[in-house]
Amino acid sequence: MKQKVNLLDVVALTQEILDRDLSLGQVGTVVELLAPDVYEVEFTDNEGRAFAELALRADQLLVLHYEPAMA
Repeated sequence: MKQKVNLLDVVALTQEILDRDLSLGQVGTVVELLAPDVYEVEFTDNEGRAFAELALRADQLLVLHYEPAMA
C-alpha cells in the first residue's frame, strides 16, 4: 500500500543518507511539496535548530502517526 505524504507530516528516514550524516530512523518534518512523490524535509535538533534540509522521495520516508487510525 502506497502511503500518502502531506505537508507538515512528521516522517522518519527509511534509509541512511551518509553524505548528510542522517541515520536510518532520523525524524524530520515535510516543509514543501516539490513534485509528485518528492518532498523537502527539514531535520532539527531538540532545540529546534535545523541541521539538514533536503529533497527526498516518498519511498525514503515513513509517515509517523501519534493517534490511532480511524477504522
